[in-house]
Amino acid sequence: MKNKTTILTCLTILLTAVIYFALHAQQKTDRHHADFSGEWKSNQSISMGGNIVCIYDAGDRMLADFMKISQQENALNIEISSSFSGEAPFSGMETLTFDGKESQINHGPERGKKYSAKWSADGQTMTVNSIVHLKIHNPYKENPMEQMLVAVTEVWKLSKDGKSITVQTRAKENSEISERSWTTVFDKVN
Repeated sequence: MKNKTTILTCLTILLTAVIYFALHAQQKTDRHHADFSGEWKSNQSISMGGNIVCIYDAGDRMLADFMKISQQENALNIEISSSFSGEAPFSGMETLTFDGKESQINHGPERGKKYSAKWSADGQTMTVNSIVHLKIHNPYKENPMEQMLVAVTEVWKLSKDGKSITVQTRAKENSEISERSWTTVFDKVN
């Protein structure tokens, strides 16, 4: 009789552990991510200290003053449009995937960027890491064109009411000691 009680107790503990781990695993897969879907407008002009804006090409999401985002389970599609005083408006499209693979955009043989995106553990912020590459003119060298790399980290956060996106950005050029940072806020328009 004592053996039956011991076996029954062990089975109960085992069953409880299986149910606990099954529920815990399901909570991780059902994690809710912030929903960036919608149409968004920058609430300030695009100007950054140190003219870091010059590293981005027309149509890049980092120059967007308007974004239309559609969100799927494993990707964000971002349509952007921007305009600068005295220049024709431009548009572009980028897809941020969450499959761990790096994406790449080439704006010509000497300009472009590689980037990847990931969700935070709680699913409420998204981090985009990019390496922007371009050739710049250096008049003090025999070969005046040299490669410049800029490492950029963006942290996207949706406000609690879902009416704004804050993008905190840090950028560091390969030859610079200091890092530049700025914040861009997009307000929901639709």
